[in-house]
This record gives sequence, structure tokens and C-alpha cells, in this order.
Amino acid sequence: MSDVAAAAGVAQSTVSRILNDAPAPISVSAETRERVQAIARDLGYSPHPIARALRGAPTMLLGAIVRDITDPFFAGAIEALSVECKARGYSVVLGHARATEDEALAMTAVLEARQCDAIVLLGDFTAEHRLVADLRDGRARVVGLWHGSERDRPFVTVGVDNHFGVQLAMTHLTSLGHRHIAYVGVRSLGDMQERESAYARFMRAQGVDPEAGYIHKVENSVGSGVQALAGILERTPDVTAIFAATDNIAMGLLHAAYERGLRIPDDLSVVGFDDIPMAAASVPTLTTVQMPIAEIVARGVEYCIGEEVWSGEGPAPHELLTPRLIVRRSTGAVSRS
Repeated sequence: MSDVAAAAGVAQSTVSRILNDAPAPISVSAETRERVQAIARDLGYSPHPIARALRGAPTMLLGAIVRDITDPFFAGAIEALSVECKARGYSVVLGHARATEDEALAMTAVLEARQCDAIVLLGDFTAEHRLVADLRDGRARVVGLWHGSERDRPFVTVGVDNHFGVQLAMTHLTSLGHRHIAYVGVRSLGDMQERESAYARFMRAQGVDPEAGYIHKVENSVGSGVQALAGILERTPDVTAIFAATDNIAMGLLHAAYERGLRIPDDLSVVGFDDIPMAAASVPTLTTVQMPIAEIVARGVEYCIGEEVWSGEGPAPHELLTPRLIVRRSTGAVSRS
């Protein structure tokens, strides 16, 4: 900053006010402001985030801890987060904490050390109680995205209405004549637990016991979808449709059906959840519940660094945004009872 001041022929305090857009007791001319900004660009000046934090100014850094960076869904979420933050003049510091709670705690310490103005949790971390406590007691604001609908958290959460999304998918399948519908879910809490619960409730309302071999829990991967189909056909051969908790799993189901010579959707209909980019490029294209990713991220960022900040008093805000069903070619009318 002193170099910029010397080159511009003004005081360092003037440079500081101009570059930080701070109010000044004496107005600065437009010509001086433009000259200082041009020299700063030429010299490659950028504010140091930790120095800004020591002065009490925002560091313009937002930290993000991702549950599973290998999941294509979170790749899209990270992109949406980067775009939203860039539009607000912020940069994202990204960390991946899939394996253990200690890993997540260590990542939190790294983000704190970098003086991030806020931290976003992408994915469900509610089982990591030490992590939640550490974040609650930390300096930075915390917002959780896609944490399910539990309301007893110490920070703001924004997510999707899973129950409504499942209702859309299951109503679509039953409207096509499907009654024996299997579910392939993920062994985790939050959103995945809600989707399984909504599926089971819907099936019981249709007079079918979902516990009679219709529910299968696997890892969230394409390979798990392949494995799941074998179990479904062995335990419940009457199944004519499958609802997958994620598009990742649904992709594996489509591949496994092809390997077995099953025609989609003539022999088996498949519905996913998320609407990742590959859903529109699979063969056949995948019917799925579309997640409003950009909108959820925008609301989360607003709570992090915008004007709509939770005061910390009363229950933490919890917002659910509405998904919609995207009907493609992986679903069709039932051809057998």
C-alpha cells in the first residue's frame, strides 16, 4: 500500500480509504481515485486477508467443507458456490472432510487460521458432534446446506424439501401403473434419511409393506447401483420400478439393467434424485427430482455474508426450497403386474 501511495503521490491513508471504499472526512477527487486504482492494478496490489481481519475488516474469504467431493452432485454445488461468491467479491477456500470427524475438525482449524468470514458445510455433518460444537464456539458464521430438516442445530441450515420431492417421484410412478416400487438409499443421516422415510410412508399408504424386501441401502456410487439391482431382483422379483435416493445410484441401476438385458423403461422404470448433468446424457435419459442447487446456495451465502444474518437468538433459521420433477425416458407405463 505504501508503494501505491508513493507512486500516486498521496498519503497511505488516502490509498487505504480508496481501495477499501471507506468514507473520508475530506472528499477525494475522481481523478485521484482513478489514478490510485490504476496504479494498484499495475503494481499487482491485493489486500492481505489476515491483515484485513486484524483491522476488523472482512477478509472476503468464505470457507467450505464438503462431505464428499467425489459426488457429482457436490461438484455442481461447489461450482454454484464459487459463482455466487465471485459475484459478491468473495473467494472460496475449499476443504474436503469425507473420512473422519478428526479430518473435519482439522479442516475447520485451517479455515479459522485463514480468517474466513464464514464457513459453509456442504452435506450432512450432524453425526460429527465435536465438529458441530467446535463450529458453534468458533468466530466465523456457519451455515449448513443439505443437512436435512432437524431443527436442533446451533447454526442456520438451508436445504431441499425431500418429502415433497419423493412425493413427486412416487406419484409419477404410480400414475404409470407401478405398485411394486423398490427404493435404493444411502447409509447416512439428513437428506438421505428423509428420502427413505418419505418413500416408506408413501408405500404404506398404497398398501405395500416397504420392509418386505423393497428397501436397499448402499454406498452413494455408481458401482453400488449395479450391486443393488441384483439384490432387488433376487428378493423382490415383482418390482417394476426403482426409486434411487441419488442420481449417482440411478446411473448404476441403468447400467446394471443394460448388462442384464433389461429394457428401460419397458421392463423396469428408474427415477433418481438431484438432476446432475449426466442425468440428461444417460441412455436412456434419467427421470429425476431436480434440486434447486443455485437457489439453495444463494440463500446460504446470503446468511453467511449478506444482510440477512441470524442474530443467534431463538431457533436457528431452517429453510427448505421446493424441488421439481423432470420426466425423461427412464420411466414408462407398467407392462406387467
